[in-house]
Amino acid sequence: MSDLALIMALPNESKGLFEAEGIQVNYSGIGKVNAAFKAFEVIQNTGCSTLLNLGSAGSSHFNAHELVEVTQFVQRDMDVSPLGFEIGMTPMDQHFPGAIELESFFDHLPKGICGTGDSFETGISKVACNLVDMEGYALAKVCKKLGVRLISVKYITDGANETAHLDWEENLLLGAKKLLDLYQMVK
Repeated sequence: MSDLALIMALPNESKGLFEAEGIQVNYSGIGKVNAAFKAFEVIQNTGCSTLLNLGSAGSSHFNAHELVEVTQFVQRDMDVSPLGFEIGMTPMDQHFPGAIELESFFDHLPKGICGTGDSFETGISKVACNLVDMEGYALAKVCKKLGVRLISVKYITDGANETAHLDWEENLLLGAKKLLDLYQMVK
């Protein structure tokens, strides 16, 4: 895919392995606002038709060290329920009020629904999802609005539980290696 751009949240997630191979990585920073801004910037500057998001996620459903392709993103922290809206729904959003679907790309990977929120999840999500991150929904929304394909694969670093913060850091190097191998299959 010559018209593909790679985006990750943090250099911690690539551990310098991508750069060592001469691969350009666009880092967004943590959270939905940073992710949306960077995705827009990358798409505008590169003219890519596909944005590949590789990164880490927590899950109590999938096993640690597993790669999971995201086929749907939901917002786990959008809560306007006091006004009568379902948790995860963005009020008055005509085009993408809730879940954003992605077309599957990798036949060999398990598929997941990723709940995105601006918090490091250590418990049960309020929306139906089986993995959690902090950037994906924003990336998906920008891509949908701009007509760019998003492919997202997450390396499961932790169980999204009380030890998630310890497990996340400990498992990033193995995750970076697996994500680099996957990237080299795409290119």
